[in-house]
Amino acid sequence: MDYYEVLGVDKGASQDVIKKAYRKLAVRYHPDKNEGDKAAEEKFKKISEAYAVLSDKEKRQQYNTYGDTGFRQRYSQEDIFRNFDINDILRQFGFGGAAGASFRSSGMGGFESFFKNAAGGSCRQSGCSPQPKKGEDVTYVLNVNLEEVLSGSKKTVNLRRNGHDNNISVTTPRGIESGKRLRLTGKGNPSVDGGPPGDLYLKINVEPHSGFIREGSNLLMEKKIPFSKACFGTSIEVKTLDGKVFKVKVPAGVQQEARLRISGHGLPVSPRGGRGDILIKIAVQIPQKLDSKQKKAVKSLSDIGL
Repeated sequence: MDYYEVLGVDKGASQDVIKKAYRKLAVRYHPDKNEGDKAAEEKFKKISEAYAVLSDKEKRQQYNTYGDTGFRQRYSQEDIFRNFDINDILRQFGFGGAAGASFRSSGMGGFESFFKNAAGGSCRQSGCSPQPKKGEDVTYVLNVNLEEVLSGSKKTVNLRRNGHDNNISVTTPRGIESGKRLRLTGKGNPSVDGGPPGDLYLKINVEPHSGFIREGSNLLMEKKIPFSKACFGTSIEVKTLDGKVFKVKVPAGVQQEARLRISGHGLPVSPRGGRGDILIKIAVQIPQKLDSKQKKAVKSLSDIGL
């Protein structure tokens, strides 16, 4: 589902607008006002899930980046509602009783269970039994090269637990950046008391490349040319990350550190989007040593103002 559509707000809506939209819908579909109405119950679930994501800066950013399908591959229902206290939020909106109590009085015990489970087994409501503790999360640094950033990759992560190797398959999306984290739900350490296992977080590290420097979705490379070629113009060959070769014209009189561009052959802008550009920085070579013939030629150029 589209969380923005569920709350009836634009994608660029401020947090204040999102909060007001949720409050209006929560007042309308709260179970105290819709006793026994299953449709209202489902609507209240949906708007609460949408608000849990869009009111959280990190979750909202992930949702905007990966869309509904990609977001749900990274966030379980438990993840969505982690650190989201529905009772506290409803009290802010003027509801006197907790959501759980309201649903018990309305005969909607299943929805109380929904919030309890979605919040990770929290036991704020009276009569709730303590839940087993979740296992510890694990963080692992995953190295990828620029070629894998370009096309995406399938990798195997080896984690050693209790003296045994565990191989875990992971797919990295196109265009991924250093510092991004991928979450594999339930792939962390086991719980000590029978609860769910923790999660595995893969922190991405994009390795340096011998020919390119990354600038967002663009790739920067340097090409050195002699002074004479800079004066008269020339052409250079550029090989892309995916093996294509382009002949690029360097105009006469090109200046030091000028940038030429090959459009659409950089890195992906997003997992499903287009690509950035290749930027070629021109470096005019200044010889460190000259033989007598070269000195004479340079001297003659100097004499005429070059």
